[in-house]
Order: sequence, then C-alpha cells, then structure tokens
Amino acid sequence: MRLLVVEDEARLAAALQRGLQAEGFAVDVAATGPAGLDAARHGEYDAMILDVMLPGLSGYELVRRLRAEQHWLPVLMLSAKDGEYDQADGLDCGADDYLTKPFSYVVLLARLRALLRRGAPERPTVLTVGDLRLDPARRRVTRADAEVTLTAREFALLDYLMRRPGQVISKIELLDHVWDASLETAPNAVEVYVGYLRRKLGRDRLETVRGAGYRLAT
Repeated sequence: MRLLVVEDEARLAAALQRGLQAEGFAVDVAATGPAGLDAARHGEYDAMILDVMLPGLSGYELVRRLRAEQHWLPVLMLSAKDGEYDQADGLDCGADDYLTKPFSYVVLLARLRALLRRGAPERPTVLTVGDLRLDPARRRVTRADAEVTLTAREFALLDYLMRRPGQVISKIELLDHVWDASLETAPNAVEVYVGYLRRKLGRDRLETVRGAGYRLAT
C-alpha cells in the first residue's frame, strides 16, 4: 500500500518514512502544504498522514480542499495542537482521525491500519438533501437558502439523518448515536426532538414509518 506523508519537520518525516517502509508500506513525503495537495490530487495513495502547521497551506485547508473536490483519501492528521477544539476543527474539515504530538508510533500504526480497513467511502463536508444543507464545520443549516437555527441536539439528530437520506432509522439507533449513553434519556426523547425538527424544517421532511422509525425525505 502507498502512503503520503505531509510533514515539514525533516527529522520526523524521515523517521515516519523509515518506520512505515519497515512495515511494508511504500511512502512518499511532501514538505509543504501545496506540494502535499498536488501529490494527493494526482497520486494513487491509500492514505495520507498530514501535519497541521505546514508552509504555504495549512493541513486544515489542504484536507478541506480535497473534500470540496470530492476526493476521499483517508487522512490521519498529526498536530502539536492538542486542544479539544483543535481536534474538532481537524475532524470537521474532513480528516478521518487526529493524533497529537508527541505520539506513540504503535498507536499511529494501529490508527493507520484502522483507516485502511475502512477504506475511502464518500464523506462530504457539507451534507445536502434536497433543499436542505448542513455544514458540520460551521454548525449551519439552511433550507432553500434560508438559515435554520437549531439547538445542539437538534443539529446532531439532523446530521445523523442527513447522512442516511431515504433510510428508515429506528428510535433505538437514534438514541444510541445521538444521545449520550452515560446519561438517562427519556424513552420519548426521539419523538420530542423529531417534533422540534418538523416545526423548523416542515412536517414533510421527516416521515414516520409506523413500527420502524423515521426517514428523512429526499
């Protein structure tokens, strides 16, 4: 398998290249954001290891541009920025995983293998279903170009449904993925929040499939 490492610290880049080659990977290295973007666009890679702070173009912007071009190369982002909002920014702009420096090489390999097992299914950074648009990075939802204000829970529920348009999603699945499993949640919580979304988006957008769950109309 061929990997692309985009890292401007020469010693770290060389160490990653040697280590990954010893694991049987073919590894190319780019030292700047523009060089990494060009390589990712035109090379045949199975995954990319991407630093955040790069000359010429940040890792955030690099992966954002790839996703905007419908390029779904799996990306493991590396950064010395270890704040929770830094990690959230990396994942929201389109990265698949985020590892902070200094990191364990064993953990890096494990996460890289997990990415490679998952492959590269489409993961659009802006979700679109009919006239609905949801931007996870900006926490913004519009319907027919008019902005819709949602609470954090409403946003999370709509995000989950918009990633599965036309599919029937059960109440149990929604509770498992949208609500915190460590907190006690009222059994009718899903019904309540579906009602909230219907009032804000229109009753026609969320269908009840009796005995099965809910479906976001396409």
